[in-house]
Amino acid sequence: MTDSVLDSTTPPAQTSNGQSAQTSLSTAAARNLASTTKSAPQMQEITSRWLLKILPWVQTSGGAYRVNQRLTHTVGDGRVEFYNEGDTIRVIPTELKEIAQLRGFEDEEVLEAMADRFEQRTVQRGEVIANVGEPVDGLYLIAHGRVDHLSDGPFGDQESLDLMVDGDYLGDQALTDTDPVWLRHIVATVETNVLVLPTAAIAEIVERAPSLTEHLDTYRARLSAKANKYGESAIDIASGHTGEPELPQTFVDYELSPREYELSVAQTVLRVHTRVADLYNKPMNQMEQQLRLTVEALREQQEDQMINNREFGLLHNAAISQRIPTRSGPPTPDDMDELISRRRKPEYLLAHPKAIAAFGRECSKRGLYPSTAELGGHHIPAWRGIPILPCNKIPITGSGTTSVLCMRTGEDEQGVVGLHQTGLPDEYEPGLSVRFMGIDEKAVMSYLVSAYFSVAILVPDALGVLEHVEIGR
Repeated sequence: MTDSVLDSTTPPAQTSNGQSAQTSLSTAAARNLASTTKSAPQMQEITSRWLLKILPWVQTSGGAYRVNQRLTHTVGDGRVEFYNEGDTIRVIPTELKEIAQLRGFEDEEVLEAMADRFEQRTVQRGEVIANVGEPVDGLYLIAHGRVDHLSDGPFGDQESLDLMVDGDYLGDQALTDTDPVWLRHIVATVETNVLVLPTAAIAEIVERAPSLTEHLDTYRARLSAKANKYGESAIDIASGHTGEPELPQTFVDYELSPREYELSVAQTVLRVHTRVADLYNKPMNQMEQQLRLTVEALREQQEDQMINNREFGLLHNAAISQRIPTRSGPPTPDDMDELISRRRKPEYLLAHPKAIAAFGRECSKRGLYPSTAELGGHHIPAWRGIPILPCNKIPITGSGTTSVLCMRTGEDEQGVVGLHQTGLPDEYEPGLSVRFMGIDEKAVMSYLVSAYFSVAILVPDALGVLEHVEIGR
């Protein structure tokens, strides 16, 4: 029997070069007649921006927000900065004004003389710097390292009361008190570099500098004023009395120069060619997409500034008394508990995603499983019922450390508030305007995109910072 011409096993026709001949329209050619399905332009820079979502925003009509507070007699304190020349560490003279007793002292010659008299010492791990009851032998500045304040417990053991890290100081009572003594044991927990200004050098400088003597006398006078434990001017109240005693007369005094927060601005000029806007607006409006991504970038910059700006950012404006270091490096549950317990009604924790992962590892080591909290339809990791929100704007230092923020929000709660001004000309979003600037000779349209914002901390305990958080172990 002969083979059928319809045999399905017959090989396909081939071209002269041996390749199979095309028998249907190719997909590459078909795409020329088809309309592709497109996504809107995507952008990796967009993050969750939780800080902008959780802050209550206060209308700042005058462009500035004044935080009125009760008069505070405590001069205030800060952290001292240093510089090094090889292995030699020196304190920056003007940074001595961060010490409470020297705040506001402007005689730079005296400050330089004090800075020159500091002696550098290296304290080994476990070495005792001072013991309770011993005379204070000088002003100590911690250049690098960590020291622990210990107290004798009721059962004969020693308990840790406080930790001090780079930039902290102790023994400052030697500047103003006569024959002061140490009230705690001071022990180095790691190898620590300290700068010491001996009491003899302090007495010599004070004797030679009338301006310093006058400044310290003024400081003592301010300390003698009646104040509560927060340093605020006291309100005299009688309680628990019987009969008809004469009641105290009082008033609430205010700060004469309260802090003002001025609105900051983030701006850019968006440029779009008229040919693009005229001819390439389908299926998506080019101008809208350009503006959408520009606004996203501005909001990212806004959140970054609200955390890191030296003038008003949260990291740089948290009170020194509300900054605590980790006890062992990584963020442990104990560290988080201490951060939370130092403030009234904590609402949110903000941390870099790597810090959140490090905290999770520490919980796993202890067999703990953090709970979750629902926020805006999202299930967020939480500790003690307080949501831990990711924020990649919190920096990680070169040594692999970062910070964790804990805050209370709202004016009614004396917390942290965001500042903006609505009702701007050509407003696109609250606090953000888009103004048409015209078309140049190259037929390019320009739009000025501006975002006005700031953030204010109403009382110090509204914001706390857990510092020196190690994320690598």
